[in-house]
Amino acid sequence: MLGLMLLADSRLPSGGHGHSGGVEALVDRGLLRTTDDLALFLAGRVRTGGQVPAVAAAAACVLAVTPDPRWGRWDGAVGARMPSAAQRAASCAQGAALLRTVALAWPGPAIDALRALPRVHHPLVLGVAAAAAGATPQQAAGLALHHLVGGACTAAVRLLGLDPLRVAAVAAAAGRDAEPVAAQAAIAAATAVAADDPTLLPTSGSPLTDVLAELHRRSEATLFAS
Repeated sequence: MLGLMLLADSRLPSGGHGHSGGVEALVDRGLLRTTDDLALFLAGRVRTGGQVPAVAAAAACVLAVTPDPRWGRWDGAVGARMPSAAQRAASCAQGAALLRTVALAWPGPAIDALRALPRVHHPLVLGVAAAAAGATPQQAAGLALHHLVGGACTAAVRLLGLDPLRVAAVAAAAGRDAEPVAAQAAIAAATAVAADDPTLLPTSGSPLTDVLAELHRRSEATLFAS
């Protein structure tokens, strides 16, 4: 349990603090200005694009104890569910940063297998680390959603100077909304892993997420990497 708390801690050196999850692109265009705007954005993001990292983390949590799951197939499936090249790059950058940390904190065969890949998406690393920390697949999915919400909220405070107390309330509400999404993600992940078929992973997404990622990549001056 303490290991899982460490993975959820924003102080873990995993590179997440450098990514806003689309919030900076929204702020730059005047589309996100208040805590109400942030709450609306997160409500949609958790229910749509949040499903992909949640299911991927849950699947990785199961695959971590599976002999030779051929990680490249699962990593490719996660990438295929991110239409934006900028979003894929951000996911792999965060995956590389987290992998450096978990290789020291939770070493093991699954981590070694991920390190052997040319690149790996963040939710897969998170799911393997969660398994090493004793998490269930549903908890791994919840952890992925926690990072999504936390990154967006932190970025909103830094970019807009929003009241941290009100933003914390927004994060708590988003967390409650994320619980059924995490439960569904664990079921979907179990189905895909049992069939040994990464194409069964859900493909839910949001065009807004992809558009924001590409717009952000083309911006000349940014505080966040994504």
